[in-house]
Amino acid sequence: MMKGLIFDIKRFAVHDGPGIRTTVFLKGCSLRCFWCQNPEGINYKQEIMFYPERCIACGHCVSVCPQNAHLIKSGVHIYLRDRCLECGKCVETCHAGALQIAGKWMTVDEVMKVVLMDKKFYEVSNGGVTLSGGDPVVQHDFSYALLRRCKSEGLHTGIETAANCQWEIIEKLLEFTDLIMMDIKHMDPEVHRRVTGVTNRLILKNAERLAETGKPLIIRVPIIPTVNDTAEQIEAIAKFVQSFKNLVYLELLPFHRLGEGKYKALGLDYPASHLTSPSKEKMQKLAESAKKFVPNTRVG
Repeated sequence: MMKGLIFDIKRFAVHDGPGIRTTVFLKGCSLRCFWCQNPEGINYKQEIMFYPERCIACGHCVSVCPQNAHLIKSGVHIYLRDRCLECGKCVETCHAGALQIAGKWMTVDEVMKVVLMDKKFYEVSNGGVTLSGGDPVVQHDFSYALLRRCKSEGLHTGIETAANCQWEIIEKLLEFTDLIMMDIKHMDPEVHRRVTGVTNRLILKNAERLAETGKPLIIRVPIIPTVNDTAEQIEAIAKFVQSFKNLVYLELLPFHRLGEGKYKALGLDYPASHLTSPSKEKMQKLAESAKKFVPNTRVG
């Protein structure tokens, strides 16, 4: 039976499409944006997250770990990540929540059991279900099966994607997708490669193809200081999408550091630690620049 690797299911989401929604976060992403707010969603594998400030040094993890990856010394929990096989046994015994596993293998039925809990709320708010991540195109077979099931239940569906994949994958998902929310980070291919690990050529080509489908399309631009926070850079993106007849709106999303703690929990350095969130005034000025070409531009 097909299973997908899910790292979160967020009920009552209001920022991932119209109305009240449930957002299903799938692991796996082909980009490596240094500011990513969901680092636990990047790798297509289960990962242990360790929050030492929550640990009560009970020692249960030490007793169950087959790799001796956990030690308690002088009342301090030491996690030796290089020994860990991420089997999850320690997580099962950690009642304090200091150890968590990012990624749970779930069937479509298991995901739908959660999704359908709030069907009444979708109906009264014109909401639905959104697949996010990571990027749902990475687990495209599971995403397709889940979207198909959602549509069979009469639910509005959306996907959030960077669209860095072969067009055939996106085209397949569109069969059961009502709304596409797509990121465009930068128009310069080499800058894009420097800050995300990949060029934007395939992404922009797919954006143009999406514009020809007639499916409602929202373009989102994360505003990252030192990367794309100038009027010139935002205007370039706005010019690129201004002719998209299916564009619902262009949305500018301010950078924030809410994901910083997740990097520490994964044993990673936080590459965006030197950045600060753009001010409301800065965001508004950028929106005004974009509105020269896309009048329906908003700040998220």
